[in-house]
Amino acid sequence: MRILIISESINVEDSSGSKVNVALIKNLKKCNFEIRVLHYSHKQISLDGIKTHLIKERKSLNYILSRIIRITQKKLKIQINPTVEKYFGFSFTHTNDSRSITLGIKQHLDFNPDFILTLSKGGSFRPHRAMLFLPELHKKWIAYIHDPYPFHFYPRPFNWVEKSYNHKEKFVNDIFKRSRYLAFPSLLLKEWMQSYFPVAKDKSILIPHQINEKTVNSYTDLPDFIDENNFTLLHAGNLLLQRNPLYLIEGFISFLDKNPETKAKLVFIGNNRNHANVVQKYRNHPNIIFNDYTEYDIVQIIERNVSANIILEAVSEISPFLPGKFPNCVIANRPIISLSPYYSEVKRLLGNDYQYWCEANDVNGIERIISSLYNKWKQEPDSLKLDRNDLIDYCSNVYLEKVINDIK
Repeated sequence: MRILIISESINVEDSSGSKVNVALIKNLKKCNFEIRVLHYSHKQISLDGIKTHLIKERKSLNYILSRIIRITQKKLKIQINPTVEKYFGFSFTHTNDSRSITLGIKQHLDFNPDFILTLSKGGSFRPHRAMLFLPELHKKWIAYIHDPYPFHFYPRPFNWVEKSYNHKEKFVNDIFKRSRYLAFPSLLLKEWMQSYFPVAKDKSILIPHQINEKTVNSYTDLPDFIDENNFTLLHAGNLLLQRNPLYLIEGFISFLDKNPETKAKLVFIGNNRNHANVVQKYRNHPNIIFNDYTEYDIVQIIERNVSANIILEAVSEISPFLPGKFPNCVIANRPIISLSPYYSEVKRLLGNDYQYWCEANDVNGIERIISSLYNKWKQEPDSLKLDRNDLIDYCSNVYLEKVINDIK
């Protein structure tokens, strides 16, 4: 089977979206499919054993207009793009990028793919828009929808209304109508989006975010702020505005108060600017560490050498997201502390009987979970294992190959 993959980026250092895209690409290769990857990463990037081709940016009228607006916004310190998007639906940059990707696809049709898979990141969906300009290929198109979209269809507290909301809604409706299949990383996300776009019900498949095992033994030395001999809890990933670490920190401090002899550490790795006040308050705490950036490969090694990994989500009624780091936490084989709504994809996958779950603002629940893990760690540190082979299979080429072969 031949699969042409159109990925907005395969630079794993630029976003969590790019990380999950690369993991999916690598596991499609493991399935022994013949794949070719076109990407718009703005620089040459190679993947072992995989043919990758950089799509170059077009220098069109949209390109010129986008640069004029960028310079004007910078000099006048005003935002022009929201007004442009209100009337045209998208910025000139987005339009130029999408058209560039369309041309890139046309240049590789000699590959004669069975399927064309579009992968994006954030709220962009440039490869998806590029495919809308190629109706002759829609019968082969698998559109991967990684998050809810448009933004007014996000669950609270993430939702907000863009000036261009009507254009964006039509855009998503066109994707859902014209693609051959719609792939979602999460069952709850699939059901969530089907509630807004019923046309998706007969063409939806599940392709969860994938495990990337590239770096299992790549590093032997851990960063100075990690001591594998101490009880260490890790939150790896950017702290989004809606994911407040305050309750987690308060629960951890409550645990410390009850265990004053412990040298336990709570470590945050990733951008934390959205919670600067919280970070400033606790930055000098001897048991709490904030590290703004660590290379992705090293983070994967750290995840395997801490006592437990933390998945922190927003306080909400529902979380249909499958966090991009979930597969990494699964393969790290350490307990996952899931701080998420009762209705969440992470909780669904871990199971109703999973003991290390509570709501993200439940300080007492967080303290209870940490204490339980710590007591087990004191008795036998090596006993702290996730041991979920079912989730390893689900987030690997084992399940992925079955899904693709079934639709073929």
